[in-house]
Amino acid sequence: MRTSTWTSRSCRRGEGDDAAAPLLILGIDPGTAVTGYGVVRADSRPTLVECGVIRTKAETPLPERLRAISEGVRELLARHRPDAMAVEAVFYARNVRTTIVLGHTRGVILLAGAEANVPIHEYPPAEIKKAVAGTGAATKTQVQFMLTKLLRLTRAPEPNDAADGVAAALTCALRAPLARALAARPVASGIVARKGR
Repeated sequence: MRTSTWTSRSCRRGEGDDAAAPLLILGIDPGTAVTGYGVVRADSRPTLVECGVIRTKAETPLPERLRAISEGVRELLARHRPDAMAVEAVFYARNVRTTIVLGHTRGVILLAGAEANVPIHEYPPAEIKKAVAGTGAATKTQVQFMLTKLLRLTRAPEPNDAADGVAAALTCALRAPLARALAARPVASGIVARKGR
């Protein structure tokens, strides 16, 4: 079940927007129990469009949880039609099973993005922290504080997983000129980015 925590309809892309419009970026923080997301418009001053989480229940079998996450991401891709997707790269947890399950989660997220022909950018957690807070060793509190400043919010996005998704999107947004150039080129998998929307 997806839970949206913040939405601004005024920031949604209209059918008549041209190719010169600011990039719209969907950021994803993968998690089997809670997958956070954030949609950021990469303008001269980035703007938060929406953020929230996709939740699954612990007692639900893993294949069904992965399907729910995949469907949630596909819904976001269809609704926002982002120009790019920023996904937090895999990290190695102390528990090997946790790392493997997270890999499964990332797999369905990356597949959803690839099938939608959306260019995908992956960022390690330290790179996201450095882009948003200036140091790869930043705490979650520091990252959330900088999100409120950079996106001109009255409070940090909630819950933490949603904030992490926003941070991933913002990392891509802060590199918008590079992201725009990459969006115009074929994706690494050979899938070509959509044009003429």
